[in-house]
Amino acid sequence: MAPNSDHSLLPVGKVLRPHGLRGQLKISAYARSDATFLNARSIFLRPGTGKPVEFAIRSARPFKSGYILELEELSSLTDAENYRAADILVRKDALPLKEEDEYFWHELLGLEVFLENGEYLGPISDIIATGSNDIYVIKKGKSEVLIPATHEIIKNIDLELGKMMIHPIEGLLDLHEI
Repeated sequence: MAPNSDHSLLPVGKVLRPHGLRGQLKISAYARSDATFLNARSIFLRPGTGKPVEFAIRSARPFKSGYILELEELSSLTDAENYRAADILVRKDALPLKEEDEYFWHELLGLEVFLENGEYLGPISDIIATGSNDIYVIKKGKSEVLIPATHEIIKNIDLELGKMMIHPIEGLLDLHEI
């Protein structure tokens, strides 16, 4: 069953590879919350530039740094192989409730980032998931600045104004410019 529009779908992870011989998928999640996969009834897989395809979730379980998903419609290694590296999407209305000071990636991407003194750095162009905290990639002219998403550095996020205020430790802006 295809959705009416890709705009109602949000990326929540990526298929890494098949797992086992019965069509299970090893995935990487963009969120730290287990609720996205453990409580969901269905997900969409979008292979490459193709259209998203909806799958009912038979089971989901944490596995190492990701999850193993078993989907109703995938029953063999060959079936699962067709979705290697596919984007995993869910409907916006299926997202779990957030805690205070929690944000979905789609809410942060594009936020304008400023230093506490008002100096403009640039927009958040990407987010990198790491083991301990995310890294915000800020587009600064032709270069990028990598900022750890920690309470010590991120001072304020205002989704209504589309702004983030940061207080980087000394040298961080120079150190992570690529």
